Amino acid sequence: MAKITKRVVDTAETGTKDYVIWDDELPGFGLRVFASGKRSYVIQYRSRGRSRRYTIGLHGVWTPETARREAKAQLGRVAHGDDPAEEREEDRKALTIKQLCEQYIADMEAGLILGKGGRPKKETTIATDVGRIRRHIIPLLGTRRVRDITKPDMNNLMKDIIAGKTRVTMKTEKLRGKAIVRGGRGTAIRTMGLLGGIFSYAVEAGVIEHNPTHGLRKPKYQVRDRRLSEAEYRVLGGILREARESDHYRIHADILRLIALTGCRRGEIVNLKWSEVDLEGSCLRLIDSKEGSSVRPVGLPVVEYLEDERKRRAGTYVFPGKGLDNAVGNFPQSWKKMFKDTPLWDVTPHVLRHSFASIANDLGFTEITIAALIGHAKGSVTSKYVHTLDSTLIMAADTVSGYVKALLEGVEFRRNTYTLDRQSRQSAINEMLNESHPST
Repeated sequence: MAKITKRVVDTAETGTKDYVIWDDELPGFGLRVFASGKRSYVIQYRSRGRSRRYTIGLHGVWTPETARREAKAQLGRVAHGDDPAEEREEDRKALTIKQLCEQYIADMEAGLILGKGGRPKKETTIATDVGRIRRHIIPLLGTRRVRDITKPDMNNLMKDIIAGKTRVTMKTEKLRGKAIVRGGRGTAIRTMGLLGGIFSYAVEAGVIEHNPTHGLRKPKYQVRDRRLSEAEYRVLGGILREARESDHYRIHADILRLIALTGCRRGEIVNLKWSEVDLEGSCLRLIDSKEGSSVRPVGLPVVEYLEDERKRRAGTYVFPGKGLDNAVGNFPQSWKKMFKDTPLWDVTPHVLRHSFASIANDLGFTEITIAALIGHAKGSVTSKYVHTLDSTLIMAADTVSGYVKALLEGVEFRRNTYTLDRQSRQSAINEMLNESHPST
C-alpha cells in the first residue's frame, strides 16, 4: 500500500495478471494496473453484505488528484446507502440501440470486433457495416432501449427493411457522390446478421442476457447462379477486344479479362500488386484477400500476360491509377458502361468468377481443386510458407485458363468435359511415357 500519486502511477510495473495498488490514506481507493499496461482508478466497498468494485476511469482521463476527489464523493454516497456500481450497471442496461451501435462501431474501428477467421474486420467490411447500422438499424430502432428489444421487434425490423421503409438517396463525402439505399430482402438478411453480432456483443458486455435475434427465421439468400455459356464467352471476347482499342477502357478491359482467366474476386485483381505476383511459381501470393493471405495458382495464359505487362508498367500496382502510385479507379462504372446495350448487360465480375468455377467443374476438376483455384476458405492455399504449388493445381489452372482464353478468342469446342474421354486419357499417358523413355 502507498499513497497513490502520479509517481506511483507512472512507476507501477505491469505483470502477467492485473493487480491493484491500494491507497494508504483513503481506504477503498486504488489503482488497477492491467497486464496490457493500462491503468484505471477504482474504489472497493461493501453494500448489502456484498463486496463491490466501482471503476472511476482510466488514468490520463483522470489524474490521481481528480480520481481521489471522485473516490471521496462516491464513498460518501456509499456511506448514505447508495450503490454506485449497481447504479452504473442499471445505466448500462438502459443503453439505447443507437448508443450500443456507436460503442460497437468504435470497438470495430479499433480492431476489437473479430470477423472471419478470428481476424479484425477489414476497412471495407467496417464501411459496409457502418452503412447498414446508420442507414437501417439506427433509423428504425435507434431510440429504443436495448433491454426492451424482443424477437417480435426483430421480425418487424426485418419486414420493414424488406419493404424498403429505409429507402433513401443521400449524399456521400465524395465529390458529387451519392448513396442509394433501397432495402430489400438481401439487405434485410445481411442487416439482421450484423444486428445479431451487435446483440452478441451486448450479451458479452453484460448489457442484456439474451440475444433477441436467436431463432429468428430469415428468408433464404437468392443464389447468384448466372454463368456464361460458351457462346457468351465468345461475345465477351469481342467486347473486350473492342474496349482495348479505347485508351479509357483498355486497362478496365484487361482487368475483366484477368478475372475471367483466374476466377479471382474483383478487388483481388483491381488492387493486385507486383510484389504479390510470383511468375516463377505460377501463382499470386495475395497478402490480404477475403480469406486472409492466400496463394492462388494461375495458368500459363495469365503468366504470359503478366510477364509482358511487367516490361511496360512501373510502380506498385499491376493496374495503376493516374497520378499517384495507387490502384486504378472507376472500375465499376467502366465495366457497366462496357456491357451496357450488349447481350451481356447483366454480367458482373462475380459472374466471371462463377463462370470460371463452372468451367472447371465442366472439365472434371474436383470441388476441392476448384476451391483452391478461386480462393474459397475450404480449399484455398493460405500458408505463407508455401513456395511450390502442387503440380495438379498448376495443371488445373493451365487447363481452365487456357480453355477460357480460347473461348474469348472465338474457339468453338465440340465437347466441354474430358474426364471420361479415353482417347484424351491415352494420349496423355503416351506423352508421359515418351518423355520418361527417350528413344534410342
